[in-house]
Amino acid sequence: MKLIDFGVREDEKKYIQEWSRDNNIEVKIVSDLLTPETVKLAQGYDGIVAYQQLPYDEKIFDVMNEYGIHVISLRNVGVDNVPLAALKRNNIRLTNVPSYSPEAIAEYSVAGLMALLRNFKHMFRKVDNHDFRWAPDIGRELNELTVGVAGTGRIGRAAIKIYQGFGAKVIAFNKFHNPDIEKQDLYVDSLDTLLKNSDVVTLHIPSLGKGHTVINRDSISEMKDNAIIVNSARGDLINTKDLYEAVANGKLYGAVMDVYENEVGIFNTDLSDQEFKDDLLKKVIQSPRFILTPHIAFYTTKAVKNMATISLDSMVSELQTGTSENEINLDK
Repeated sequence: MKLIDFGVREDEKKYIQEWSRDNNIEVKIVSDLLTPETVKLAQGYDGIVAYQQLPYDEKIFDVMNEYGIHVISLRNVGVDNVPLAALKRNNIRLTNVPSYSPEAIAEYSVAGLMALLRNFKHMFRKVDNHDFRWAPDIGRELNELTVGVAGTGRIGRAAIKIYQGFGAKVIAFNKFHNPDIEKQDLYVDSLDTLLKNSDVVTLHIPSLGKGHTVINRDSISEMKDNAIIVNSARGDLINTKDLYEAVANGKLYGAVMDVYENEVGIFNTDLSDQEFKDDLLKKVIQSPRFILTPHIAFYTTKAVKNMATISLDSMVSELQTGTSENEINLDK
């Protein structure tokens, strides 16, 4: 068995190499993304592993079929950038890593919120300039707030435990109820109800598709004054322009953003020596009421290792048995 792994970062290499040695399976590591041009490197291999934020071109899967490669395993959760019809047409199976570390993302959401509540961003800037005055950056306490958790999958449930540990009141919404959360009587009957009754709204739901936002001008108008948005899920859940305006005009207190609707080509890229052309994101960065990070909520040693190894384990299962527990149903 021979596998090829595309889009591999430096921090992933050692985990892939360790897995290769432990399983006695050859894995070719490629730093380039998977494209119609680079897919040619896969000729002679049995399966492809990949990760990238950019869309996967349909031509990739036509070439895979020509090479007799019928499994692709993603090192991430989301498959919204994969043309599933092209996979079906070429009889290619797809796996993902549905859970690499829910705690990593849940912990990030709370850490970002705490930084915002205690005005760390503005305070750090002041201290850097040797301004050691307290005012006007008085903080707020999490134990006094109601946190609305939108989405009670693995990440949402991990977040609930942490928020409860801080003494916050937690309410939650999910289309399908989790028995453990239901026992605690945390669910509200709709997302609108959650938005209207939360001091903090933390998003842990998948993308709803382009143009279908959860946080926008209309939904913000129904939210509590001085509320906070935390998004470590998907950038397109929020209309960032509407969110920025709501913070700027004082309707909302602020926001924590680890994702951004136009992040592709910006996040995980060094643009320090280039003209920064995204004026909206520039405003977000400059505002002390926004905590912005470049899609790093998942970025821990545990999560990176799991992404690298679980994707390879799924590939082996697919090739040896014709299926795996992480196979995506392409008919849904």
